[in-house]
Amino acid sequence: MGLWDKIKGEFVDVIEWLDDSRDILAYRFERYGNEIKNGAQLTVREGQVAVFIHQGKLADVFQPGMYTLETANMPILSTLLGWKHGFESPFKAEVIFVNTRQLVDQKWGTKNPIMLRDADFGPLRLRAFGTYAIKVKDAGTFVKEIVGTDGEFTSDQLVDQLRNIIVSRFTDKLGEAKIPALDLAANYDEIGDLIKTKISPEFDEYGIDLCKFLVENIALPPEVEKALDKRSSMGVLGNMQQYTQFQAANALEDAANNSGDAGGAMGGGMGMGMGFAMANTMGQAMTGGAQASAPPPPPGAPAAAAFHVSVNGESYGPYDMTTFQQHVSGGQITNESMVWKQGMANWLPAGQVQELSGLFGPPPLPPSGSTPPPPPPA
Repeated sequence: MGLWDKIKGEFVDVIEWLDDSRDILAYRFERYGNEIKNGAQLTVREGQVAVFIHQGKLADVFQPGMYTLETANMPILSTLLGWKHGFESPFKAEVIFVNTRQLVDQKWGTKNPIMLRDADFGPLRLRAFGTYAIKVKDAGTFVKEIVGTDGEFTSDQLVDQLRNIIVSRFTDKLGEAKIPALDLAANYDEIGDLIKTKISPEFDEYGIDLCKFLVENIALPPEVEKALDKRSSMGVLGNMQQYTQFQAANALEDAANNSGDAGGAMGGGMGMGMGFAMANTMGQAMTGGAQASAPPPPPGAPAAAAFHVSVNGESYGPYDMTTFQQHVSGGQITNESMVWKQGMANWLPAGQVQELSGLFGPPPLPPSGSTPPPPPPA
């Protein structure tokens, strides 16, 4: 080996890119003056592509493999430099390594709600989010359209632009699809395929392949979700009349328990009033649709007596005799309770109304040891 061959061997370049991260999409191979010796060794690993740029123009693109840079394997660059056969002097060129691996789990989501008109709910505001995966499929186009003169181009510099495209096209397609809100979850795959078909041509313009597009969730407003939860609960309960009766009975029991906590006559009156109100609710719940379906009284039959009861200045009722007797048995109505029915001029104590006096039993006996009143005359 001659002296010149030995010196020339000392200056043979090794051009390669070792990347430990996964978010760098393009890396400019730095060297002094961008000079590359003819015969330099170029190593392009799997998941990479090497792009040579000369005086701002795209030249040769090398796929994964090992290359000895010569005029034979750099036809475009040789033409740009005007090399003749056997020309072996150093040349100037930029080398940009492009990452062609998939970038997975890229997030997208709507910044603002999407306004839609739904067949079931009317105008709705929806939010949507999901993930997508991309990779560079045309390194030359990607360098020309996206990278430019950047020394290091990361995915963060690209995803914002891609996200804007995704959200804009997603909003348009979702509005055109006119899928009812309650059926969206059953069509996530179809929506994802539709959006991918719509967006892919725009990604192609950047030299990027949209590998996968997933819709993870399309969310309703919180108020609508709460209403749907209640509606679902009603469906789970099944017989709403029985559930209403159960709720009314619990409310009546709670009212009776709470009435003992208040002091004096005021507390008792409030408890009695709450009891009457809950009794009305429970009575309506118990009868349910039965009242609506009950036949009217026969012609000429006397109207059943219906009494109103006054508690703390509030009127409750009217109650038929059966319901009235239940309240008497429960201690909610006493013989001193003021009552009124149609045809009475004024409110009277229940014990003074002939129709009701028999509900309260005989008057209480005087306490033992007390002095009796004078006997009646013979």
